[in-house]
Amino acid sequence: MKVLFLGDIVGKPGRAAVRHFVPVLRERHGLDLCVGNSENSAGGAGITPESADDLLEAGLDLLTGGNHTWSKREILPYLDRDGSRQLRPANYPDGAPGRGHAVLTSPGGRKLGVVNLEGRLFMKPLDCPFRAAERLVAELHQQTPCILVDMHCEATSEKNAMGHFLDGRVSAVLGTHTHVQTADERVLRAGTAYQTDVGMCGPWDSVIGLRKESAIERFLTARHTPFETAQGETVLQGAIVEIDDQTGRARSILRIRETLPE
Repeated sequence: MKVLFLGDIVGKPGRAAVRHFVPVLRERHGLDLCVGNSENSAGGAGITPESADDLLEAGLDLLTGGNHTWSKREILPYLDRDGSRQLRPANYPDGAPGRGHAVLTSPGGRKLGVVNLEGRLFMKPLDCPFRAAERLVAELHQQTPCILVDMHCEATSEKNAMGHFLDGRVSAVLGTHTHVQTADERVLRAGTAYQTDVGMCGPWDSVIGLRKESAIERFLTARHTPFETAQGETVLQGAIVEIDDQTGRARSILRIRETLPE
């Protein structure tokens, strides 16, 4: 099985990159399933039903989220819809809308479990993502040995720890949230593909997808400035993981970076 996982999709430019490149990458690499993190898909911060539907219609099979999942109130009923293909981190307390894991079936009948987690270092004091992972991975193993984990968090140490914690129990642990693609993609000793952050899909001439001027003003004045998606050159970043269908072990991981033609 070959799975494409895309990093944080930022605003309209990020969605345009997904529309352009996902069909191309499906054909080029013979992809079975495509997953992407949508938490910044609406105006650079948050998700709306329209932005989620746009990404699904563009060819993604499932969307994951993170701490910005809740930024747009209109997404809350969407998360609770039957068959919703928009996840939120699984380790939010009981009662939070939506769900944090799912099983996808490819057109060829291959099954992939997906778990969405959010870290706690320099972020919210949520339920333990490690305990949540342990519980959900055991549950998903009853349906498939192939499992991908989106570890959405700030600290590289927490992402690294999750990779080693789940090594041999899942097919891939792939990081999101920082919007900065790391060059440490590898298959760990027990067969889990790992990358600290797969990057973002969005404007390249920016501060993690947002207008440089607004971001710099935040640092200079310590005041809130609105999220404004940058314009110009747009990239798509992510990773392709090849998984052994029988064992769930990763055979390889390939870092992806494409530039949208202007």
